[in-house]
Amino acid sequence: MTDMTRADAAEAPVIIPAPASKSLSHRYLIGAALADGESRVRHTLESADLERTRDILCEAGAKMEPLSAGGDGAPTGWLVRGMAGAPRGGQGGRPLACNVGESGTTCRLLTAVLAAGEGLFRIYGEGRMHERPIGELCDALLRLGAGVTWEGKSGCPPFLLQACGLAPSLSDGVVRVGMESSSQYFSGLLLAAPMCPSPLTLELAGRKAVSWPYVGLTLQCLTDFGIRFRVSMRARLSDPWESLTGTAWRNLRDAAPGCLRVTVWPGAYKPGDYVVEGDWSGASYFLAAGALGPRPVRVEGLRADSLQGDRAMLAILQKMGARVKVEQDAVTVYPSELHGVELDMGGSPDLVPTVAVLAAYAKGSTRIRNVAHLRLKESDRIAAPALELGKAGVMVDALSDGLLVSGMGGLAGHVRNRPDSPHVPEGVTLSAHNDHRMAMSLALLGLRDPALDVRARLDDPTVVRKSFPQFWELWSRLS
Repeated sequence: MTDMTRADAAEAPVIIPAPASKSLSHRYLIGAALADGESRVRHTLESADLERTRDILCEAGAKMEPLSAGGDGAPTGWLVRGMAGAPRGGQGGRPLACNVGESGTTCRLLTAVLAAGEGLFRIYGEGRMHERPIGELCDALLRLGAGVTWEGKSGCPPFLLQACGLAPSLSDGVVRVGMESSSQYFSGLLLAAPMCPSPLTLELAGRKAVSWPYVGLTLQCLTDFGIRFRVSMRARLSDPWESLTGTAWRNLRDAAPGCLRVTVWPGAYKPGDYVVEGDWSGASYFLAAGALGPRPVRVEGLRADSLQGDRAMLAILQKMGARVKVEQDAVTVYPSELHGVELDMGGSPDLVPTVAVLAAYAKGSTRIRNVAHLRLKESDRIAAPALELGKAGVMVDALSDGLLVSGMGGLAGHVRNRPDSPHVPEGVTLSAHNDHRMAMSLALLGLRDPALDVRARLDDPTVVRKSFPQFWELWSRLS
C-alpha cells in the first residue's frame, strides 16, 4: 500500500445510520393513535421507552400492527388504527394500569393526553420514575377538570388520574404552566388541547424555560397532523400580544416565561402516512466519536434543518474546534484538537454527558451551565458524569446548575495512550447509573485507550435498550 493509499484509508469515514428520533417517534405515534382512521408511521425508533408508549395507547383504545421487518428483524414502522380522540380508561373504580417504565416522555405526554379521555387511569413506573416530578402538569390538569390522587410521594408517580374530558372553563381561558423542570408538561398539554371542546390557550410561566426546542417538535407534529394553532409573543410583560405569522415559530430557539402563548383550536388528528426523521440525540455519540477517535465519522439520515434541540451538537463541536462537514442529510466529523468553552445547554440538556467527555479531552476548562434540571433525569446527570470522569483522572466540579470540566489535552484522535490523558485504571468498574445516556457517553472513553473495553467495564451496558438498542452493534464499527 502506498503512502497516498494509506492516507486515503485513514481519512475514509466510518458510516453510521442515524437512529430514528425518539422524541418524534413518541409524538407521531400519539398523533396517529388519536386520529380517526388508519395511519402508517414509518422509521420509528424501536426501544423500551417507545414500547411503553405503544402499550398504553393500545390499552386506551388504539390498535397497532408492525409494518414489514427490516434487516435486523425489527419493524420498519407501525400501522396504527386510531381511537378518534377518545382514550378510554377503567370504569367502576377499577383503573386502567399504565406502566410508563422509566420513560419520562411517556409519563408526561400521555398523562395529559389520557386526561382528555374518559375513565380512571393509574400512572406508575419503575426505577427513579417515582421520584421524578409531575405535579405542575397535574395542577394544570386539575384546573381543566381532571382528578388526581397521589398514591405515594405528592407530585410524583404513582397516582390515579380521573378523566372526564378537558373543559377549559377558566376565567380568562388561559392555562399557565412552567418549564423549569421539563418542557414535556407544555408539550403534553399541546397534544391534548385539540380534544378540548373550545380553544385552549397555554401560556409559558415560571422563572425560566428549559428545552424549548422540544416544544417546537410538538408544534411540528401538530402541524403535520392538521391541527390548527397560533403562537403569540411579546417582548415585555407590559406589551400587547402579537401573533407569529405562518411558520415563524420554527425559528424560535428559546422562550421567556410570561412572553409566549400557544392557542390550540379543537380539531381531529388527521390520519395519513408519516416518516420519523433521524435522531440528533442518538447521533451525538457518533459525532463526538469523529472528533475523538482515529477516523472521521459520517452519520447519515440527519436533517440539517431539523427542529431538534440536540442539533446543537454541531455548534458545540465547532465551538470546541472540531472540523465538521454538513450536508443536507449527513454530517461528518473529523479527528480534531479541542479546546474548552463556555456553554449554555438549557436547550439541549441530553447532550451534557457526551459534551462532558469531549471536554475531558479538550485543552483548558469547559463550563456547562443552565442545566440544573438534569438532577431529575434517569440519573443525576450532573453528579454522575462528575463521578465517572473522576475515575478516569479528570477533575470535574459538579455545580448547582451544571459542570466545570478541566480538560486533559487537545490532541487529535490518532494520538493515544498519552500519560496526561483520561485513563480508567485496570479493575475499576464504570457505572451507567441505570441511565442510557450515561452508558453511551462513557463509550467515548475507549476511543483513546485501546486497552479499555468500556462495554465490558460497565456495570450495565444493556441500559441502552431504553432509547438505542442497536448502539453497541453500531459502536463496534468504530474499532
